[in-house]
Amino acid sequence: MWRTALMVALVAVSLHFLQSSQRLEAPAALLHFLSDYLFGLSVVRAPEEVLAEAWDSLIRAPGVGWTRVAVGVNTCVDVVVCGVGLLKALSMHPGRKADHDTLQSRDDLRETFSYFMEKGVAAERFFVDKELFGNIAQAASQYPGAKHFVGGNAALIGQKLGTHVNLSVLLCGPVGPKLHELLDDRIIVPPESLQEVDEYHLILEYQAGETWGEVEAPHANRFILSHDVSNGGMNMMETFIASLEEFEPELIVLSGLHMMEGQGKDDRNRRLQEVSVLISEIPNEISVHLELASMTDKTYMNTILDQQVLTIVNSIGLNEQELLFISQAGAGPHCSHEYWNGAPDIGRVSDIIFWLLKEYGRTDSHKDSDLTRVHFHTLSYHIIATIDGYWNNQISSVAAGARVAGNQACGTDTIDPTKVVLKSPMEFVLSQTDKLLRDKKMTLSPTKPVRTWHRENISFFITPVLICVNPVRTVGLGDSISAEGLLYSERK
Repeated sequence: MWRTALMVALVAVSLHFLQSSQRLEAPAALLHFLSDYLFGLSVVRAPEEVLAEAWDSLIRAPGVGWTRVAVGVNTCVDVVVCGVGLLKALSMHPGRKADHDTLQSRDDLRETFSYFMEKGVAAERFFVDKELFGNIAQAASQYPGAKHFVGGNAALIGQKLGTHVNLSVLLCGPVGPKLHELLDDRIIVPPESLQEVDEYHLILEYQAGETWGEVEAPHANRFILSHDVSNGGMNMMETFIASLEEFEPELIVLSGLHMMEGQGKDDRNRRLQEVSVLISEIPNEISVHLELASMTDKTYMNTILDQQVLTIVNSIGLNEQELLFISQAGAGPHCSHEYWNGAPDIGRVSDIIFWLLKEYGRTDSHKDSDLTRVHFHTLSYHIIATIDGYWNNQISSVAAGARVAGNQACGTDTIDPTKVVLKSPMEFVLSQTDKLLRDKKMTLSPTKPVRTWHRENISFFITPVLICVNPVRTVGLGDSISAEGLLYSERK
């Protein structure tokens, strides 16, 4: 009898603690979690610990995994600095907040950095003035505590994949001496990719709660700027394609389309057409994943959609900004939303993903499309959606992608429950537009962290993310997430 009374007291105290700390957002999810541990345990464990263990039990290697992966084509050296500190060192002062599609001046940098820091949202911009960018880059490299890392989506994905000893990884992109030094020794770099000078990207990081004038960052994140010539024209694309015949990959991971946004309209449209032709010539038996990144020019995104670039790849990876931007450019669901307010609504996200696969994926009306998979990643949860009949092991894929996000952000090999927090929406509706799904709610639980549902011939897989409280580094999280998710994916 006394044990029952003690358990009831423990449950009540735990429920009060969890509600007051807002570590779980939905009371239904709290009750679900606590009910799982009402009997058999004398102490309710932290949901973060339970969730991490549940992922470990769910994640299974695919029946037939990849052995050779080719990655291209945007690579660089990332110079990572404290964003607010660098701006102060450059004698910049907080003030007006504004989003500029490209950066022409120091004021553009200051205003755009402030704009995105206030939202806690990652962004990337091209700096037009080469000389001014060089001066800022030099100041960043010399700033106390500045660090140099492997940079560029392709290089980051290649570096992540290169940690798996049973995987052979080819990386093709502009590789200068500093980047070559930073890359894992196991990564294969074609001699044609080597160049005398590195491309540099500046990563201006900020922490949750950090202030810049009146701006306070709600989340830790980063702002990226570059003046990138080689990556800006995807100049290594031909070299990349030429290297495939000898390497014979089973999977290709491609990125860099966003880097061409800074070019003139005619030049980038011409180059995009050339890149599209090169992708379409990849043999069908090789799976192709396209990793998207931040863009601001809707005309350019419309060109990507109009040229059916998405239909010539099998899988795409993207975050909340990129997903909404595609919907805005293509007049998809919820395109009137200017930006997400807080955590992206799961029902709206699933609506856009469903539209994306129906509009550009392989369907009865688009039988010539190759697109069958979307991996969506945001700060607090991930969704993978696949057209039925083309992919296996996606429960493991979405769980592995979410798990690596917590590991990498905190700089740990495994999830440390004391360094992460669970803030995912734990109860949600499946759609905001479908009348049959709009009233259906689904609940996540730390003990059952991956849930699935179906909408016509498309399967959705969702899991929460454990957010690092004090992240060591925010750059490359999306790339690692997509890379890890692909490693656990199996194409039928």
